[in-house]
This record gives sequence, structure tokens and C-alpha cells, in this order.
Amino acid sequence: MEGVRGHLQKFSTQVGSYVPDLTREHLSKFSAQLNGYLPDLSQEHHRRISNEIGKQLSADEVQAYPEYPHVNWDLKAEKKERIDVADGRGGPFKLSYELHGRGPRKIVFIMGLGGYMKTWQRQTKDFGHTEGDKYTCLIFDNRGIGDSDKPLLRYTTSEMAADAVELLQHVGWTDERSIHVIGISMGGMIAQELALQIPQHICSLNFISTAPRIVRTLPYMENMRNRINLMWPKALDAQISKVKADCYSAAWLKKPDETESVVQPFPTNGDRFAAGELSKRLAPGVFQPKGFLCQLYAAGFHHKSDEQLNELANAVGRERILVLHGTDDHMIDFVHAEMMLAGLGGTERGVIFSKHEGLGHVAPFEIRHKFREIIAGRIEVTEGLAKVGEKR
Repeated sequence: MEGVRGHLQKFSTQVGSYVPDLTREHLSKFSAQLNGYLPDLSQEHHRRISNEIGKQLSADEVQAYPEYPHVNWDLKAEKKERIDVADGRGGPFKLSYELHGRGPRKIVFIMGLGGYMKTWQRQTKDFGHTEGDKYTCLIFDNRGIGDSDKPLLRYTTSEMAADAVELLQHVGWTDERSIHVIGISMGGMIAQELALQIPQHICSLNFISTAPRIVRTLPYMENMRNRINLMWPKALDAQISKVKADCYSAAWLKKPDETESVVQPFPTNGDRFAAGELSKRLAPGVFQPKGFLCQLYAAGFHHKSDEQLNELANAVGRERILVLHGTDDHMIDFVHAEMMLAGLGGTERGVIFSKHEGLGHVAPFEIRHKFREIIAGRIEVTEGLAKVGEKR
């Protein structure tokens, strides 16, 4: 562990020194130094996944594909704004959000590292449009990504949760037991902090592919290194190949495109993922090194002890909490789900555990329809708890 601690301290020092002036030269130096600290521990895994999924479209072929201009659907929001948050906490700066649907059941979706609100479009459509009379969905860009500002700060998941609290206050979602929180990866870390800040507002709390703290840190840091390198256009094909291997199962990547198309389906799920990733990374101002590194800092240093998880579970109510994780997650290893479950008190005390054999890191993509059923079920059950009372 001392070697891991040393890597983390060096990482922190490098982020701190480059964040104030993240030019391409600085980022190149930072990436090279991080590469020097972290040997490539997952090359064999990447090779195996690449061999198993076979040939997929190159970045150029994806951009030339007829469906590429339609990879982000035109889902009309009921309301969208950029609001000021974090006044007195390093701000104010702008946070961008959208509301979809008009239903009484309120869902807050919190995205992970380097993801933006469009990444939730499948769930936005399923809940906020197909069943928009039943649900209202709140999606937003975390600080550092998308249409939100990218302030030059050392981010923490607690500060990012405070941004979300201010957003909830702005839209008026402040009743007790009124919101259903879904956080994936770093978004699940933010959801932990949110639950500690406003536990009384939460009706259901759903942790997807996340961790209370990072163990086995070198493989995780290797994945973070891969993500840093994704920002370099000269290596898009190789780096998108790596993130596919880190975040998705080979079985899903090589299947024919399962997502609704406007013109024609992509050849595979992996090709559609690549299209979404390219669309985000090539859009001006959406995905910038300074914001990404600040988010990376927040995710890498998130830490919740078992005592804090127990406090969270007591405050929210264990019957309201879901932990969902795939056994083939190579971004945040399955051991973190076991840590989360144990710290919250386990299934024997009421926490719901949803274990998925062979699933990668991004359940909302890989098992979209099953995921919708799980979340809809949790909303139904916990809305009932709010009405009839809850046993702890």
C-alpha cells in the first residue's frame, strides 16, 4: 500500500501544479509523468477484448457513417437552463441542466467521470418521454464537462454534490422523501455525498458501478491513465479501443446495434458507443483537459469509511438503497461493490444488491431494458415506503 500511496501523492502534486494552466504542453508532461509512474497493467485484457470483439469501425469510418449525425437524439426538454452555483465555494459558476417529463415521480441522474448529460439519453427517453406522464427526469452536466463551466479548482465529490443540492433547490425538489437518485461511477460517489448532505429528501438511492473508496489502486490508476490519453486525437482509435475494454463486456460490444436508429443502425453496439464518444470529444468546448483532470482528482480521492457508509444508511434508510454492479467491470472492480454493500450493512439489514454476471461498467447501456425495470421497481417500492412508513 505504501507504493500505491506514493503514486497517489505524486498524482495529486501533478494535478495541483498543472490545473492552473492546462496548456497542451502541460497536459502532455502530466500524461507522460503519470505514464512513468504506472506500468501498463492491462494490456493483456485490452488485447483479449479486442480479439474477441473483432473488427469494428475506425474513428474516421464512424464519423462518415450515415447515423453519426443522429447519435445524440433530439429529445425536447420541458425546461433547460444554466444557473449559478457555488457562490462562496469558489464560484459562482454556471451549471447546465434539463428537465424531461411532467410526472410526479422525480429522478435525478448523476453522471460519472468525463460523461455529460447526453450520456443519459436512453434513460431520459425511457423515463422522461416514453413515460413522461409518470416521471420527471433531472439531468445535468457536472462542473468540468459539457455545457457547465470548467473552473480551475481542485474538485471534490462533496463540492460536486453541493452543486447538485443547489440545483435541486433551484428546481424546487425539496420535499421529504421526494427524489430518486441514480449515480453511476463517479456519479455514485457524488450520490454518496448528496445522501449525507440531504438524506431526508431521498426516496430511493441507487449506486451503479461505484465505490466508497478505491482499493487495488494501481489497476484503477491504469484505467485513469487510459482516460487521460483519450484526449489526444492522434490516438483516437487505439484509445477508444482501450476504453471499450475498460468499460464494456466483449459480448455486448460485438452484438449488432441494439439502440434506436434514425437513418440506419451502426454495425455493432461498440460502433455506436464510439460514435457517442467521438461526438462528445470533438464538440467544441464540451470535453476539455482542465475539467477532466479536475474531475479525475475528485474521483481518485473520494473516500467514504464504513462508519460514514453506516451513517448514510441510517439517515436514508437501508430499504431505500440499491447497489448494482457487474462482475466484468474493469473500470471499478467488483470488489468495490462488496465493500459498498458491507459498509452499508448488507442485504441482511435491508440493502438491495443487484449483481450481474458478465456485465461491464455501464449498466444503463449494456442492460438498458433490465436497468429500466430495476429502477422502476425500486421507485415503486420506495414510494410505498414513503406512504406507509419504514422499518429500519
